[in-house]
Amino acid sequence: MNTLTTAIKNFWNDEEGLQTLELMLIIAVIVVIALLFRDQIIGWVNDLLKFGDGKIGEFQTEK
Repeated sequence: MNTLTTAIKNFWNDEEGLQTLELMLIIAVIVVIALLFRDQIIGWVNDLLKFGDGKIGEFQTEK
């Protein structure tokens, strides 16, 4: 009986897989935020691409 309680206590105090769980929770939160703000993120990226495209066009016409 003593070995069983020792094994259960060791299992309960084992923190070996804790880092993986924390990483998975962080990734899940990032995915949820990305899904919630998907339209705003897509609009922001499109604005950046349009801005960059306009600047590239300015450099090409200066030659």
